[in-house]
Amino acid sequence: MQALRTRAVGVARRARPTTLRTSRSYASESHGHHEAPQVKEGLGTAFYVFAGALPASIVAYQVSRPGADGEPSSLSKWLQQFDYFNDWETRNALRTDLIEQAAHDKHLFLNAGRSTHVELKMPELLNSGSPFNVPAGHIPNLGHVTEHYRKQAAAEEERKAKKLALAKESATADAS
Repeated sequence: MQALRTRAVGVARRARPTTLRTSRSYASESHGHHEAPQVKEGLGTAFYVFAGALPASIVAYQVSRPGADGEPSSLSKWLQQFDYFNDWETRNALRTDLIEQAAHDKHLFLNAGRSTHVELKMPELLNSGSPFNVPAGHIPNLGHVTEHYRKQAAAEEERKAKKLALAKESATADAS
């Protein structure tokens, strides 16, 4: 019974208006009724493209059909005039050789041994990390690594100096 009563109250509420409803007026209607200007529109480019594609596709279909006695179509005859369509065996052989060579090179590069030696140009880059917010014991002492590369650089400079001195001695001996 309760459901019927609430339903009836809802219908009665919708039946009588609570406020005076006025129709809205728009600024464009206040000066009189104006119609939109009439514009003559054409059919558009898409229509003409579609209309031209239909007969073109019919003509292309007719040209590509073989003759009644199994003879090649006129399109096939025309394409056989070009050398590109006649030497397909040569092209396929060249492409196969190319692909096989590329596969060989790929296997060669992927399976070749890699050098794990990395020469340091600037040993000071080993300590280039941020010195802040690092827990104690997390930065190893790399002094021995730096010393190794310093000695290696000194030995290289000494070797170059000896080679330069020998070159100067041989140049002066040749000049005398």
